[in-house]
Amino acid sequence: MTITINGSGTITGASTLATAIASPTLTTPNIDSASVPTVSGTAPLYMARAWVNFNGTGTVAIRASGNVSSITDNGTGDYTLNFTTALSDANFTAVTTGGDTAAGTAARNYNTTIAAKATTSVEIVSALTSSGAVIDCPAIDVAIFR
Repeated sequence: MTITINGSGTITGASTLATAIASPTLTTPNIDSASVPTVSGTAPLYMARAWVNFNGTGTVAIRASGNVSSITDNGTGDYTLNFTTALSDANFTAVTTGGDTAAGTAARNYNTTIAAKATTSVEIVSALTSSGAVIDCPAIDVAIFR
């Protein structure tokens, strides 16, 4: 767009400029891990491809996430995390944790494990560490690296 100022000081094209400034078109950058500089040393940086913090009891709900579109409740202690954008293959690492977050609850240790991997999802199962009984977990965190 060209903006010109005529002899009276009026700017033509100003409404277009004002619209462009008020409503810019923003896009999510696609950053390749090779373009991220290494802070120190020579090992490359590998960023999380997906992450989620969710409530695994009652009505399963995502608290916060990145590249996780939804969670499927497959039954007691069994969840499938669905990726917004598929991964290149299923050779990823899923780091999982689980625990109680409600005030006044007895401290329990959960063992959260990976049951299945696919390019579009990962299945997580939670169980009590003490007994191995599969149980819904109040707070599960998952990070995916590839």
